[in-house]
Amino acid sequence: MTEAILLVGGKGTRLRPLTVHTPKPMVPAAGVPFLTHQLARARAAGVEHIVLATSYLAEVFEPYFGDGSALGLHIEYVTETEPLGTGGAIRNVASRLSSGPDEPVLIFNGDILTGLDIRALVTTHEESGADVSLHLTKVDDPRAYGLVPTDATGRVQAFLEKPQTPEEIVTDQINAGAYVFRRSVIDTIPTGRPVSVERETFPDLLASGAHLQGMVDSTYWLDLGTPQAFVRGSADLVLGRAPSPAVPGRCGDSLVLRTAMVAPDAKLTGGTVVGEHAVVGEGARVDGSTVLAGAVIEPNAVITDSLIGAGARVGARTILAGAVIGDGADVGADNELRDGVRVWCGAGLPAGAVRFSSDQ
Repeated sequence: MTEAILLVGGKGTRLRPLTVHTPKPMVPAAGVPFLTHQLARARAAGVEHIVLATSYLAEVFEPYFGDGSALGLHIEYVTETEPLGTGGAIRNVASRLSSGPDEPVLIFNGDILTGLDIRALVTTHEESGADVSLHLTKVDDPRAYGLVPTDATGRVQAFLEKPQTPEEIVTDQINAGAYVFRRSVIDTIPTGRPVSVERETFPDLLASGAHLQGMVDSTYWLDLGTPQAFVRGSADLVLGRAPSPAVPGRCGDSLVLRTAMVAPDAKLTGGTVVGEHAVVGEGARVDGSTVLAGAVIEPNAVITDSLIGAGARVGARTILAGAVIGDGADVGADNELRDGVRVWCGAGLPAGAVRFSSDQ
């Protein structure tokens, strides 16, 4: 298995305002665009050629990654003119693949952080003789996901979309967003229209008698679809809980990129990242948070589980907890923002404008 397709065309709607100016896979996690971690892990598993299926803000990818040689890869880019869904995107890039009809092609989503053993998934695919093999993971509450029950040998029995009643929850195994396709199966996906692999391709293959194999790998897995999850994923990369060969530094309590400036008495904990040219002022405390390039954290601010966009400013003594501050936003001193609040790109908030507690 030397080829892969990486699906990076989504708009990242749930991540806004992080994705107003940046496609979701290019939002920095642990100091580099999240996509870098996926590419590096694919390369470590033996992948040499990757086709990026792009759509939203497609023009951002190639200037950054080029031909992929810096990562030891050959990267090609295919842009959808209209959104085609997961299956449609896979079919749309098939002409760029060079694998033979029976050879395996790795396919994965651009918003999943995982410790998946990619080589083990390919081995499972080859040893089982499957047409498609799926990475499955177990979750405590599967209601928000598509369930994938398997028999004792791991062969997929059904695809059950987002169960709502206890009777419908027949397994805790879910589709984890990484697949190995037999190359010839990709060519059976319809062209020129939107196709969902989850709702159309996989159920149709199952109904036709195709062999779909599941491999349960319950190592680290996180869907980075929300700002809270994205911040957590970045912190877990820095802390070493999530594996990646692309973290630009040693794992630990924090990661401070080379040109950042952090005051000697500022405290960075919980996997915090401080990006290039960012500034963290005296007495500030930043825990489990991401401070993107050029952002400024003024003295004695307290920031927890939050993301500060590129070029944004957080005023002195301001408290953020579970907040997202968009690129270029200006949050004045002595504000208190909590519980999922999102300040939009370029917005301005005067000093002391929002509080959840007394100002005394």
